[in-house]
Amino acid sequence: MNNANSKKVTSVKTKSKSGKIKAKDFDAAFDAGEDVSSFLDIGEARRVNTAIKRVNIDFPVWVVASLDKEARRLGVTRQSLVKMWIAERFSKNEPRDGA
Repeated sequence: MNNANSKKVTSVKTKSKSGKIKAKDFDAAFDAGEDVSSFLDIGEARRVNTAIKRVNIDFPVWVVASLDKEARRLGVTRQSLVKMWIAERFSKNEPRDGA
């Protein structure tokens, strides 16, 4: 089978004098399971969609009591429980569009 993606990469020796690598060579090395960490600038890495925005929600007393009871049962905080439940709900729906 002559597939362009079936090329075996044994090592990446295409690192230029500037310490950069071509994207296609990086992809090939990564796909081959090689360690490409030397080509990454970890100092500039960041996680996406992690900005925090504080919100306040008013609940009836019985809801707060129920949240607290369930949070104690699970060994987490009320805030963590609410975050977990909301995240679970969103993960069951369509993929997020980043909005």
